[in-house]
Order: sequence, then structure tokens, then C-alpha cells
Amino acid sequence: MHKTTPQTGFDLAAVPTGLFIGGTWRPGSTGQRIDVIDPSTGAAIAAVADASVEDAMVAVQAATDAGTGWAATAPRKRSEILRRCFELMVERKDMLAQLISLENGKALSDAQGEVAYAAEFFRWFAEEAVRLNGEISTAPSGANKIIVQHQPIGVAVLVTPWNFPAAMATRKIAPALAAGCTCVLKPATETPLTAYALAALFAEAGVPDGVVNVITTGRSGPVVSAMLHDPRVRKLSFTGSTEVGRRLLHEAADTVISCSMELGGNAPFIVFDDADLDAAIEGAMIAKMRNGGEACTAANRFYVQGGIAEAFSQRLAERMGAMQVGPGYEAATQCGPLINQGAVDRIAGLIDDASSRGAKVLTGGRPLDRQGFYFPPTVIAGVAGDATIMQEEIFGPVAAIATFASEDEVIAAANATEYGLIAYVYTRDLARGLRVSERLESGMVGLNRGIVSDPAAPFGGVKQSGLGREGAHHGILEFCETKYIAVSWG
Repeated sequence: MHKTTPQTGFDLAAVPTGLFIGGTWRPGSTGQRIDVIDPSTGAAIAAVADASVEDAMVAVQAATDAGTGWAATAPRKRSEILRRCFELMVERKDMLAQLISLENGKALSDAQGEVAYAAEFFRWFAEEAVRLNGEISTAPSGANKIIVQHQPIGVAVLVTPWNFPAAMATRKIAPALAAGCTCVLKPATETPLTAYALAALFAEAGVPDGVVNVITTGRSGPVVSAMLHDPRVRKLSFTGSTEVGRRLLHEAADTVISCSMELGGNAPFIVFDDADLDAAIEGAMIAKMRNGGEACTAANRFYVQGGIAEAFSQRLAERMGAMQVGPGYEAATQCGPLINQGAVDRIAGLIDDASSRGAKVLTGGRPLDRQGFYFPPTVIAGVAGDATIMQEEIFGPVAAIATFASEDEVIAAANATEYGLIAYVYTRDLARGLRVSERLESGMVGLNRGIVSDPAAPFGGVKQSGLGREGAHHGILEFCETKYIAVSWG
């Protein structure tokens, strides 16, 4: 089904669609294929190989075979290969952004931002690869020396979602390779083309055969389960829903596999009366509308103090209502389609529920009657605390606004969720901002900022938003085992 898309002129024939195992491209053992859909039209634009459990085991074997050599590769050599991956991603940024927009639907400007962010993980971990330092100390008794080393944990299974098909892959692959691990990447079936384009790029950059393997499958449950029950696999890094994360943790428990889990979010966006209104609106637009709201870090629940609530709501509605909606790959588009029809239907149901409880739609609110999976940027105010939209991750371009009176009240409301990935706070009072940030049950806080993601910062959540951290020095340690050696000399 390779073709040049008439809307963009993008040549999809240049993108591999087979399984990438041991440095070679191959069909799935069953011969079956998975259609890739353009969310802007609902039409299939390509088809990729559908891996079986047997294919997954071949990929694990390839990663195992490559493991000893890659772990023994000098840190500087690994660093140089990672740096070359960064350079090639920057060189191919326009192609990768177009590909992301085609299969994901996100606005081209968002896709370009994702590629830049994704590439940075290779630059960051190229630098971390040569700084994985151990420790040496003397035991308090004086009887021996204590040597601590960080060794690669082994074969890693990486499972990534569709919303950031480049960044979620590189955020895992880069630290795994920097630590000396090999991996099997299973990208989402909605957006596999980006993963395969990256696999080809990594090979060009000098990543040895078998170090990175990529398989797509329509049998995610059995395929991932089989890999997690293979004793050669020692690491799982997963980004996706909390529901699926819980199931994978159960699976990983059978073989006591180390798990890093970046799960769902229900981010509060708190605006105090003393906030800079202009800055709060700008921050809200970034926190809510980055990637069309289809992000675990997206602002979900807007809590605005009573004195500023009406002005904030009206101005946010004006800004969101003026956004240009269209195919992601059109330059004028500011908000692309959702990933599929199910996402459209779900969001419509959330708004209907909130409206039935007294909320008022200020802009948007209904699916667009056009080809593709479109839902307009929407602001809904006066949302009751028990509305479903305040309990669940929206994952779309909808801002749900509630008001509050006191600091204690809003902190209690913000923390009343099983999630704890990220929170946003706007106030001119620095003492209040830091005090509230410390009290929020969240792994990350944006204080007077609408975006916090940075390869140099530890990304991750608390409660049921996940385990472990990605990025920063913490990210490479997720792919290491710490070994202690007691030694005496002299």
C-alpha cells in the first residue's frame, strides 16, 4: 500500500514497513499486515508487518546475541554513535515531522517540536554514556573497600504509545543504548511508520545489528507477555495508560523484571487571583493544546480562583475558539484531528456528561461534520467536581474549568485523584507557588510555566502515574544494575 500521499507529496515508499530484527528487514511469520490510518481522512496510507509471538522471540534472540558485544563497547564509542543518531534526526527533521503528522494527525508545528525534543535525548545520553561513574569508599570498620559499579541490566523491552511516536521511542532507546543495553521496541500500531523510519536512521548512524529491534503487532497482549516471560529479558519500559500498565506489572512480576512505567495523568492547572493573566493564558494554551491535548502532560482540570475565573475563562475560550482546525500536515493548521473515531466519541460523551451536571460550553463542544477524526478546541466552564471529565484523562482539545476559593481547597481538589504525573501553578507570589508545589501530589510541577519536559530533567509521576524516571541522569540508571564489590588490598 506504499504510495505518495496526494495531500503532501510525501513518498511513503521510502519508509520501511517490515519487522526490523537483527539488522534486517523481514515480513512477519504469518504474512499478515496492519493498516496505518491517516486520522485527517480516515483512509489507510500504508500497511506494516504484523509480528507473531515467534517473531518476538527471534527479536529477543537478536537482542541477546548483540548484548555482550554492545555492553563491552567503549563508552566513548557508544557516545559517538548516539551523537550521530542526534545529528541524523536533526538533518531529517522535516521528513520525520511530515511522517508524524501523516500517521498521528498532529499539527506540523507540533510534529516539528516533537522531532527536536526526540533528537535531544540522543544528544543528552551521548553525554551521559561517558559519565556513568561508580563509587569507591572505605567500609566504616576499615576492614575493606566498597566498590560500586553500574552495569547494563540486559535486554530491554520498550513499549511506546501513539501520541509521541518519535519522542517516546528515543526517550527509552537513548538511555538503554548509553547504558550498554540492547532492546526490542514495540511501537503502537496506530503510528508504526515513525518507529521504522527511526530504525533505518539508527542503522545508518552505526548502531550495530541486533542492538535495536523494532516489531509491530496486532497481538500486543500475547506478544509482550511472551517477551516478559522470557528469562533473557530483564527490563520493561512502558509508556501508556494506567490500566495497561497495571496489567504489565502483573505480567512482569512473574519473572521479577525491573519496570519503568510512565502512565496516565490528570493534570491540574491552578490559577490564583494574583496570577499574571496574560502569562496564565499563554501557559494554558501550551499545557492544554500541545499535541492537540493528546498528551499525558496535558492540563486536564483547570482550577481558577473566583476573582479571576470569568476573565480567564472568556480569554481562553477566545484563544481556543480561534484556532485553525485541519489536517496536521497543512501549514496553517493549529489543531489536527484526534487519533481515531473512538477518541472523538469518548470526548463528546465527556462533554455531554459535564453539561448535564450544569457546565456551560463556551466554545466548541461538538464533533466537526467532516471527513477525518476532528473535534474542535473546546472550553467548558462551571464544571462540577463529580463530572467524569474531572475524573478521567481527557486526551483531547478540551479545557474543563472549575472555580475555587482557598489554597487548601484547591490543593485538596488537585490531589483527589489516583494520578500524580504533573501539575501547573500560576501565581505572582513565589512563596505561595513553592508552598503549593510541595503540597501537590505530583512528580512534576510547572510553576508559571506551561511546559516542563526536558531531556535534562527527571520525567515521571507518583501514585498510579508511574514508576521510575526518564531523562536526566536518572534515566540511564533505570537501565543499570548496581553491583557492589567488597575488596581488600594492601
